[in-house]
Amino acid sequence: MDMVIVDTKAWREVAVHGDRITRGQEDVTDDIARLADLAYSTEAALADIGLAPGEVHAVAALAGQKRMHARVASVDVIGTHDLVGHVTKRGARLSASRVDEVLAAMLTHFPVIGDDAAAAPQVVVPAAVLPREPAPTPTPAPAPAPTIAALDDELTDQLLDGVLEAPIEDWMAFLDPAQAKLVRRSFNGPARIRGAAGTGKTVVGLHRAAYLARSTGGRVLFTTYIKTLPRVLEALLEHLAPDMVGRVDFVGVHAFATRLLKERGIAFRAPGLEARLAFDDAWNAIRASSPLRSSRFSRLYWEDEIKHVIKGRGLTRFEQYADLARVGRKHALPLETRQAVWDLYEAYSRGLRERRAHDWEDIVLLARDAVAAVPLERYDAVIVDEAQDLSCAMVSLMHHLVGDRTDGLTLIGDGQQTIYQGGYTLGEVGISLSGRGVVLDVNHRNTAEILEFAKEMVADDQFVDIEGVDGVGDTVSAISRSGPRPAFHRFSSRAEHDRVMLLRLSEVLRLIGTGHGDVGILTATNRQADDVRAVLRDAGVRWSCSTSTRAGRPTRYGSAR
Repeated sequence: MDMVIVDTKAWREVAVHGDRITRGQEDVTDDIARLADLAYSTEAALADIGLAPGEVHAVAALAGQKRMHARVASVDVIGTHDLVGHVTKRGARLSASRVDEVLAAMLTHFPVIGDDAAAAPQVVVPAAVLPREPAPTPTPAPAPAPTIAALDDELTDQLLDGVLEAPIEDWMAFLDPAQAKLVRRSFNGPARIRGAAGTGKTVVGLHRAAYLARSTGGRVLFTTYIKTLPRVLEALLEHLAPDMVGRVDFVGVHAFATRLLKERGIAFRAPGLEARLAFDDAWNAIRASSPLRSSRFSRLYWEDEIKHVIKGRGLTRFEQYADLARVGRKHALPLETRQAVWDLYEAYSRGLRERRAHDWEDIVLLARDAVAAVPLERYDAVIVDEAQDLSCAMVSLMHHLVGDRTDGLTLIGDGQQTIYQGGYTLGEVGISLSGRGVVLDVNHRNTAEILEFAKEMVADDQFVDIEGVDGVGDTVSAISRSGPRPAFHRFSSRAEHDRVMLLRLSEVLRLIGTGHGDVGILTATNRQADDVRAVLRDAGVRWSCSTSTRAGRPTRYGSAR
């Protein structure tokens, strides 16, 4: 279970009115607020050992009350009859060793009352005089000891509901001290959390979302580019902070933009076949002499140029594009080629209008403009995970939701982990971090051997970070795990590759604790993924494969089963 601070109140005639609580005619909200302050200081003390702030809860238990539950100043106000069930409902959340750590910290934070008091002098009293024994009288037979069945059924149910819950993963309750403090840290404007892969950025983001929802009493939006991630993150929050479920919205950027347009009654056509046909027509109309045809780049490169570089910024004039730095695109384009790209863009836009169609970039731009015109007062905070994958317009949309308010916008990501074409800088969006950037540098996920191998693979990788500086990749100061070096093989034939892949798969599946669903096979292209699936099928290996869509293109992902 969590760290719960309980203060019992022998109050009568208690009533809660919004964020105020009264006892009879007396407003006792300040008493509850002092308990909230105590919980806040306890969060800070326990952050030093890495306990996540969401594991500290304050409860005001009203003596004699039953079936009452209100929330005032971040304190749960409940009846004493419901206290056991309230405390145990989140189940076993800390291991025995973690409980010892918390207890030791609490004995320091809350000194035992009377420890420092001088010992009272011993008083010598005369020996006691025993009273005369009364005449024996028959005594009734002792009452039988109460059985489990005779106990209060409601109390028993409350205990069992909590005790029988499975323990959560350690990271859901415990972080390293730097992470725990970052979850609670307040920023007086937009902030950014970055760090190498495996440093716990998303974990901190999840804890921070729950913390901000709990501390502000408002709603938090947690968004990312990949549409499948929100469902996974929401499921994690249900275990990490079940009391905040419903207060944190997990929505992909495109889904959020679509929902907003529907709420505002703004007409649009969901992206699909018509948008793809519009680009087909524009591309097919390009002359053979065009720089786009003679270039070494494929049609897909130019499609990304339009979607991510031009429409991703909402550019409407060629002059804006002619001198654009094109952050994230590693190949320079001469003016003649840019003119050809703009001509393709104009033809594509014309085709969309003629078909009365929209692409996803249009949806985002419409949503951004709608929020800029009429603000959406729904969220107190917005957290963007994998912020480097968003477009300039997407980040602008998120920024419009909360502006520069304190703790309003938190961007999480690492520029070196960009997996999509294009890019942006915060300066283009009009966002200034002004020293509100934090780097996580302790790697918790990767082994030292894997991290070293990965560094060799990207040693020559160059990128421009969203803060507008040339990136070289964040370093780590400590690595908490070690293991075998990754195996690296080259093959002279596809058949040899497939044979070794199946051999390695069988070896991994024999490891204790490894199931089919724990093994992932990654490929560079969808065609290669299809080849692997055929090999697995012929070998009788069970597997799963899902398909998602990015900008109208299918993307497959899955695992061996």
